[in-house]
Amino acid sequence: MEMQQVRYFVALSQTLNFTRAAEQCNVSQPALTRAIQQLEHELGGPLFHRERGNTHLSELGRMMLPYLETVNASACAAREAARSARRLEQGSLTLGAMCTIGPQLVARLLVQFQAAHPDVEINVIDGEASAMLERLERGDLHIGIVGMPGELPDSFHQLPVFTERFVIVIPRGHPWAERNAVRVADLNGEPYVGRSNCEVFQMVTEDFARRGVTTRKVFSSPRDEWVQNMIKAGLGFGFFPEYSVTDPDLVVRPLIEPGYSRTIYLATVRGRPHSPAVGAFVREARRYAWPLLSSDASQD
Repeated sequence: MEMQQVRYFVALSQTLNFTRAAEQCNVSQPALTRAIQQLEHELGGPLFHRERGNTHLSELGRMMLPYLETVNASACAAREAARSARRLEQGSLTLGAMCTIGPQLVARLLVQFQAAHPDVEINVIDGEASAMLERLERGDLHIGIVGMPGELPDSFHQLPVFTERFVIVIPRGHPWAERNAVRVADLNGEPYVGRSNCEVFQMVTEDFARRGVTTRKVFSSPRDEWVQNMIKAGLGFGFFPEYSVTDPDLVVRPLIEPGYSRTIYLATVRGRPHSPAVGAFVREARRYAWPLLSSDASQD
């Protein structure tokens, strides 16, 4: 059964006239007649009784009508949805955002995108960097906002959107709060409240060790709000990307000698065809006012 046969059948059932049905379907009458005959052959009986001046549905035709009307309506709806998606009148976009990225940055971008494209439905999934990349490769995500030490694998197209420094986070009243910056050497032997999803932890820990600096991890959690509350309670210092600190009661100080930073990328799978919604989001991200890199964020 072909879709054109279904379309011709529905038109003929409405007009009960082969000439008018052919005009409505923009085909010749012989072509429409052949299609109806083929459909009757496939379904095993006549769908219409053809009497002089009185074409009407057969019993089989009346039985098939609701089913084929549903098929035709679904096909029409699918075509319209595809046209709307091409025009960006509707569609969906699944975005993966690394959980260590400051949520306010992503939220403002989403608001800006939805203001420009109100009919595109956006779904946001957060997680750690490697999980985001795996889901991108599987096709579960359309776009990822991710950052890892070094560049992303070659299978991804990566658009750098901003760079941020890592900072030391402490409670009010901490002795370091009186300083303009904290040196790496100052961290030696200090209690540390850790973020278990920190993608640069291993790299930074190894660099600390080369410099003779070790810290005492006293708490670790994948939930940044727990980590920030433990810091605020005085359990230890934190090591955060600058724009991921969301608690206004915490004190943030640059880490220097050396400083550490990371670049955040907008990632898509290289060579994979993408929908208009993906292209529109990338264009919006290019126009978005991402934070500028501070001169203190460079890594020694």
